[in-house]
Amino acid sequence: MRRRLSQLQLANEAGVSARHLSFLETGRSRPSRELVLHLAEHLGVPLRERNTLLVAAGFAPSFRETKLEEPPMTPVRHALDALLRSHEPYPAIVVDRTWNLVAANRASAILIDGADPELLKPPVNVMRLSFHPKGVRPRVINYEQYRAHLLTQLARDVHVTGDHGLAALYEEVRGYAGDGHDPVGTETVDVVMPLRLRSPYGDLALFSTIAVFGTAVDVTLDELAIESFFPADDHTAAVLREQFTRSS
Repeated sequence: MRRRLSQLQLANEAGVSARHLSFLETGRSRPSRELVLHLAEHLGVPLRERNTLLVAAGFAPSFRETKLEEPPMTPVRHALDALLRSHEPYPAIVVDRTWNLVAANRASAILIDGADPELLKPPVNVMRLSFHPKGVRPRVINYEQYRAHLLTQLARDVHVTGDHGLAALYEEVRGYAGDGHDPVGTETVDVVMPLRLRSPYGDLALFSTIAVFGTAVDVTLDELAIESFFPADDHTAAVLREQFTRSS
């Protein structure tokens, strides 16, 4: 239902007969482990939910969930550290599925300057920090525009995962936004949505890219995302370089 696919559409895409798929939905037939994973792949189900589907079908979970600090994750930690360092003097952060901050490079300090220390106590939630009146929000010049962008992104995450925790976070930060209404599309002046921030060094403009691990077979790794910020103008680039040099 969340993917807005009919039984027939999914059957055609997955190469399964619509009759057999109907029997699976009504419980008249039991799927094999391989078919559960096959259908989950075609539905774009995250690894955590694929484990849930397997258990519901009577099978053991397929995908392990390894904590980032455990030894098997050492190569991943090294890769993340290298990515964050290599992006300096520009900010870069790593977040998990619920937008909790996992790691950040030193240049990221400029993004959270002036935020209430209570919001910076672990676990730091990036969405909450962005929307909260005592967080980054007072410094965001184009707040309404950026709010719509972030809320749409968070709503998409809720839609894809069906996660109740994410849904609760969406309702919480939507309330911080003020009117409690759903975001509406806004026209952008630039080719990307900029984050425009007030700072002691003048107004800053940044845009970001988000990268994920494309071959993840571990739940933890599947849920990590690296957001890298880039200067949208020469002034911002100069400020970021100068402030990073001073802090080094």
